[in-house]
Amino acid sequence: MCIGVPMQLSEYGSLHAQAAGRGREERVDLRLVGECAPGDWVLVFQGAARERLDTRRAAEINAALDLLEHGLGGGDIDADADPGFALPSAMSAADLAALAGGQVSGGPGAAPAGSSSTPSARPEQD
Repeated sequence: MCIGVPMQLSEYGSLHAQAAGRGREERVDLRLVGECAPGDWVLVFQGAARERLDTRRAAEINAALDLLEHGLGGGDIDADADPGFALPSAMSAADLAALAGGQVSGGPGAAPAGSSSTPSARPEQD
């Protein structure tokens, strides 16, 4: 599983910055996200910033990672606890579309956009 980590930038250079997040510090490559400033949040994967984040989104991702760490560590997870962000199962189709950056049509179990829910006709082979 590949997981990006939210990190906040401190010392900034033209192509790299020092960043801290989730108990670690590292030098981060910024070429994929462009110009940043100290205090900005980025999503880091394998030493490179992949996406700029606002403070709210960084907190949501950190909350999800906290839940994941807790669950993988054998801790009990309260199913009724507020995770600190909207779970996809509680989102409207419009909210899911905005999150996914596209359109969501149909309801639960609907075929993804561009796919067909009916089997395609195949020519018979002799």
